[in-house]
Amino acid sequence: MRRADRLFQVVQLIRGRRLTTAEWLAARLEVSLRTVYRDVADLQQQGVPIDGEAGVGYRMRAGFDLPPLMFTTGQAKALVACVRLAQPRLDTTLARDADDALGKILAVLPADQAAVNRPLLVRT
Repeated sequence: MRRADRLFQVVQLIRGRRLTTAEWLAARLEVSLRTVYRDVADLQQQGVPIDGEAGVGYRMRAGFDLPPLMFTTGQAKALVACVRLAQPRLDTTLARDADDALGKILAVLPADQAAVNRPLLVRT
């Protein structure tokens, strides 16, 4: 894994949990503890608002947003399938938001994949 990809993954993993230990990150990323410490320190120096306490773990301060995520074709197709399954069970507002998100995902899929995966969009 490229270092840039690993740093992005560190941010994603810390953002996705209330508290994340260096040991958990090291196991998840298959790197040493020292690499986790170095990566987190580098992210903090670059302005990523990660708070950490020795023996406790890391957490992301509120309000931190990442730029738009890039999905692989497989990930995008999985999201399309999940939205299609869930959409009939959602309330109107959530279904509309899911529809908007789905449109964004389909917009970045290759044309042949988007055509195959294009659902009947809910517009209410």
